[in-house]
Amino acid sequence: MSRIGKLPIEIPSGVQVEIKEDKIYVKGPKGELSFNIPSGIKVKVSDNVIQVEKVGNKLTHKMLYGTVRSIINNMVIGVTQGFTKELEIHGVGYKAELAGNKIALYIGYNHPIYIDVPEDVHVEIPSNTEIKISGIDKQRVGQFAAFIRDHKKPDVYKGKGIRYKGEVIRKKEVKASV
Repeated sequence: MSRIGKLPIEIPSGVQVEIKEDKIYVKGPKGELSFNIPSGIKVKVSDNVIQVEKVGNKLTHKMLYGTVRSIINNMVIGVTQGFTKELEIHGVGYKAELAGNKIALYIGYNHPIYIDVPEDVHVEIPSNTEIKISGIDKQRVGQFAAFIRDHKKPDVYKGKGIRYKGEVIRKKEVKASV
């Protein structure tokens, strides 16, 4: 049985939680999120506390029990505080620019790479080599950060590329000739 699923979720002041037909809506100062509750999972709201329970004893119910609780907890945190991911660009001449609703990445190709910014994600570029992604949905923020990082993953020989802030890349030695 999931230990995470048992934990209650406290609803902070200024956050409204509503359950309508297998869907939970969380509204707060930063925005509104919704999530479809899978079958076999029951969500109750009472006295500023959200409690997640499993209805059946099937394996899928056990697997989803803690996951649903974590998703709802992230929704509550997202509408109150929000989530951010920061990326760093390493390499000579590598940089990023914000052009309207697009990010232009200059990362060693003979042309810039343009990436459309989703509407529910906010992007800032404090310097040429830093990208700050923020939003209320943890999954969308992380997915967009990973999408940007996939365009030029860090090289293990030179260390060039796009990486998360604080990420450590262990460099390999260049193969020696025999």
